[in-house]
Amino acid sequence: MTEHQAVDVVVIGGGQAGLAAGYHLRRAGLDFAILDADSAPGGAWRHTWDSLHLFSPAAYSSLPGRLMPPQPGETYPDAAHVVDYLTDYEQRYDLPVHRPVRVSDVHRDGALLRVETDSGTWRARAVVSATGTWSRPFIPAVPGRTEYRGTQLHTVEYRSPSDFAGRKVIVVGGGNSGAQIAADLAYGSDLTWVTLREPRYLADDIDGRALFDHATARRKALDAGRTDTGGVASLGDIVAVPPVRAARDAGLLKAQPVFTRLTATGAEWPDGTRTDADAVIWCTGFRPALSHLAPLGLRGPRGHVPTTGTQALAEPRLHLLGYGDWTGPASATLIGVGRPARDAARALAALLR
Repeated sequence: MTEHQAVDVVVIGGGQAGLAAGYHLRRAGLDFAILDADSAPGGAWRHTWDSLHLFSPAAYSSLPGRLMPPQPGETYPDAAHVVDYLTDYEQRYDLPVHRPVRVSDVHRDGALLRVETDSGTWRARAVVSATGTWSRPFIPAVPGRTEYRGTQLHTVEYRSPSDFAGRKVIVVGGGNSGAQIAADLAYGSDLTWVTLREPRYLADDIDGRALFDHATARRKALDAGRTDTGGVASLGDIVAVPPVRAARDAGLLKAQPVFTRLTATGAEWPDGTRTDADAVIWCTGFRPALSHLAPLGLRGPRGHVPTTGTQALAEPRLHLLGYGDWTGPASATLIGVGRPARDAARALAALLR
């Protein structure tokens, strides 16, 4: 196996968070390498369903230093446009991305951190973990799930409503992915949409711009010791992007309570009602992809690594970026990851010098 030259920082993950980290590490004058498990640029955006669009206009969905150009004919760019933007961003700033490189684990190695991969060993004075959540989909342990004989898939595997035309489909989940996929299927499939609670739509005029501002204001309030406003979750669960709004207003998005169990042919509700289904699509979220950090012994409650900002409390040479509000306000979004990436790079520059 190859033994790579030691660098100041290894960034694990070449999606939007990894690229934002690279931009600021370059500005801080640090020597770094970005290791990406994918074979091409674009991160998780390369693997989304066909109709997915951003919540925000292009100018409000940009990484540091480079505005995303508008997509002709679209207020809210689609995933392919995001992939093109991230590809251009990586090339424009000549970021040292190595791919495909899959990281297996990170170890302490004296004054350095040792990063083991499928193509050799890297050593670094510090590590930024930016692996996101897309590679770790979550499906709840629902009774009967192993008995069900139809098709089961998670958000990460869904692509197009044409795959389910004329079929009976249950979509599980009351968040944005559940609402968007349910709206996708509402016209050509026999849809049953189930949610833990009645769907909570944000006001139709709210998009990612307002959500980012709200998340940032909440973080500032908490840092100043003021009362928690509840963040974005206090506004609602579902952004009413145009396809969701259209299906909702047409009366096609009627949510039902979650079933109690799956049967061999469908689902059963508490009152004994049964519905047959050819497929169940689990839009039930993700967990942070942090298994590569297990040798460091840092995991805390709910699978998170306890941090102050992006820095791991028990290992100051490690920063975590892009996993959600616990690593920076809106840090799992394109526009939101820039500020915590800047803070992480500055902290690393101070630590390493």
